[in-house]
Amino acid sequence: MASEAVQVKDLEKRFGSFVAVKQISFSVAPGEIFGFLGPNGAGKSTTIRMICGIIRPSSGTGHVAGLDIFRESEKIKQSIGYMSQKFSLYLDMTPFENIRFYLGIYAVRPGLWKERMEWVLEMTRLDLVKDRLTRELPPGRRQSLALGCALLHRPKILFLDEPTSGVDPITRRRFWDFIRELTEQGVTVFVTTHYMDEAQHCHRVVIINEGSIVAHGTPRAIIEDLFPGNPGADLNDAFVKLVTQGSP
Repeated sequence: MASEAVQVKDLEKRFGSFVAVKQISFSVAPGEIFGFLGPNGAGKSTTIRMICGIIRPSSGTGHVAGLDIFRESEKIKQSIGYMSQKFSLYLDMTPFENIRFYLGIYAVRPGLWKERMEWVLEMTRLDLVKDRLTRELPPGRRQSLALGCALLHRPKILFLDEPTSGVDPITRRRFWDFIRELTEQGVTVFVTTHYMDEAQHCHRVVIINEGSIVAHGTPRAIIEDLFPGNPGADLNDAFVKLVTQGSP
């Protein structure tokens, strides 16, 4: 299991009679940008929450950084970075206060606090607004703060659930530039997104629809498989075809 950053097999989540995620299997290599794509309600967020130890799967198996998602969910939470789709920091605190709070949550040694805080403030370009209330910051800066807090303990695996939802194009570009920098340092990035242009940055993607995987592979391979001989087709065309007609 340790050879893969993430590995799940036959993972399923049921809510009563409703099956949100249907026996899906995939793996993520260390240092990979892995895209998990699908329409609203496809099961993306449910899957990522199971993998991160936030909710318990109904059945199947899974490991994150060699840790079992059933038996070691608390250890998983401490060893990964997780940025949820919904902004989850404290609006009535400043960026400085939010960062200090999460340094404690992630049990970072106090001797490292100053260095980590300076690193995050510089990386997120929030150093000039670190003492403003977070609620006063524009959405892009709030998302940058959330990303910075998820990295305070220097995790080797980072989960990003719709990280650029609602932010401007410039901030989106900066996010992806930084994601590439992280993977060059050996960090594995697992990302869900609605933006197919962003998904093109992923080394591999899985497309899920109605709880089932309908495609997996590199973005280019998926496009060529669905539209052979059509050089004008893109990932958005492939996505629409898969989620409206199912797997070929």
